[in-house]
Amino acid sequence: MKRFIPLLCLPLLLCLLQAPAAPAQAHADELRYAVAAGSDVWFYTAENDDAKLFLIPETYYVRVLYAGELYTAAEYLVNDPPYQKIMGYCRTDALTPVNFIPARPFLRKQITVSYTIPDSEASQDAFGSIDRTFVYYGLYFREGQQMAYVLSDGIFGYIPLREEPAFERNDDFLSVPSGPAEGEPGSAKTGGLNAVQIVAICVACAAAVAVAALVLRGKKRSLPPPDSERSDF
Repeated sequence: MKRFIPLLCLPLLLCLLQAPAAPAQAHADELRYAVAAGSDVWFYTAENDDAKLFLIPETYYVRVLYAGELYTAAEYLVNDPPYQKIMGYCRTDALTPVNFIPARPFLRKQITVSYTIPDSEASQDAFGSIDRTFVYYGLYFREGQQMAYVLSDGIFGYIPLREEPAFERNDDFLSVPSGPAEGEPGSAKTGGLNAVQIVAICVACAAAVAVAALVLRGKKRSLPPPDSERSDF
């Protein structure tokens, strides 16, 4: 029976060999993001180039729902008042997919605009202007006029701007390397081994060799036949 002990190690070795390597980026398959690496990535209301809604702030992301050949269905922002998630489309070739979850995928920015009441006696006092705060989504251009697509009190619309609001850019998509492509060594699809798995395999192999040596060393030699079965000659 002992001679079969090395065979018992085979299932362990097979499990270790077949175990996939740990993914480089956790949960990257559950939430897929793509970055607007440039300043010319539009967010559309439909799969139509005439349905432009706003330009995604440069270096920020959309959450990918479905990537088609020409257009990608996507979400921008989240439902976290005063912010509100919107769904739409982006040109697939304009986005840069990433294999990690960004720490700051969406630009959360509010802008305050002051409206002055013209030709009014009240314009010289505190009641001569009104301040209004909007959630900023991105830029839009109408007949050469720079606009902002905004949200206020549950209503979306455009307001004129003198200049684009200042905001901090992301750089995480530049510093985080992409994961290995399918079929490359070390990818989860090919079952690449990590250091722990390699060490475990070596230990299992050494144990199998040691057990085999003990079995061979302890194997009994064939005994001579009993005296009653010996020939008298």
